[in-house]
Amino acid sequence: MTTTLDPELKRLQVPATSSQPTNGRRRPAQAAADRPALLVQHVTKRFVVGRHRKPVQAIRDVSLRLEQGEIYGILGANGSGKSTLIRLVSGLLTLDEGRVEVFGLDLARQELAVKRLINRVSVDAAFFKKLSPAENLAFAARLYGLDPRAAAREAVAILARLGIAERRLGRPVEQMSRGMQQKVAIARALLTSPTLLLLDEPTTGLDPRSKLEVQAFVEEVRATHDTTIVLTTHDLAEADRLCARIGILDGGRLVAEATPAELKERVARERGLPPTLESVFMTYTGRSLDDDEETAEEEGD
Repeated sequence: MTTTLDPELKRLQVPATSSQPTNGRRRPAQAAADRPALLVQHVTKRFVVGRHRKPVQAIRDVSLRLEQGEIYGILGANGSGKSTLIRLVSGLLTLDEGRVEVFGLDLARQELAVKRLINRVSVDAAFFKKLSPAENLAFAARLYGLDPRAAAREAVAILARLGIAERRLGRPVEQMSRGMQQKVAIARALLTSPTLLLLDEPTTGLDPRSKLEVQAFVEEVRATHDTTIVLTTHDLAEADRLCARIGILDGGRLVAEATPAELKERVARERGLPPTLESVFMTYTGRSLDDDEETAEEEGD
């Protein structure tokens, strides 16, 4: 399978060296060090829910700026717009208003080039269920124009790092647990060495040990590949551990943004609450995380 690259992406490519990702892509900051990894400017998204009802604003005038190598967490109650924002940045949904840029490339005008710099992992990963993890990852490698043999070796190494032994790679995905499938989805995303990795609740459904393995690997990917990561999560300990900054969405609006330490200090100083992310979540969303999870279970979310 031959993959034709967008001219904008070719501009970012150099031959692979020992210091480059295995797929040979140069980190975009080498081409434009002054550009943010992700720039979201005044983004709004509306959904029409009925012929005689007003459109619902899922995202309302949200602006973000992420620098290369940053892990940025997005917290919010169910229905706050977290997943919608991820889908907008990844190009799965079109913008109603605003602008998204990835390393200076405009999503609306240079969609193919942007999408080749991004990979996304969602809580409901999609696979060819009859195929094995190895076959699913091989297909992803072909789509991204990776060398098949090098990609196969890298896939085995990534899956092993996530706790999946090589002997299990031939089993159909449909025979694997949800947690194991989620690990395969993460491995598939990391195989392409994305410069911007969008993780939409990636550890949901994982047991505590697997969750820690994934978190450690996310930190490793950021450190070794200088990957910029956007993480949505309901696990406040995960956000506290991984994220350099956190943005909180409520009703589609960005209502707070700072480092975890700054947010905790703020609620302690201004509200007299314990300096925890639980206090931060309650302050800016008006509900506890336990309430939010119970609502999700009742709604089947």
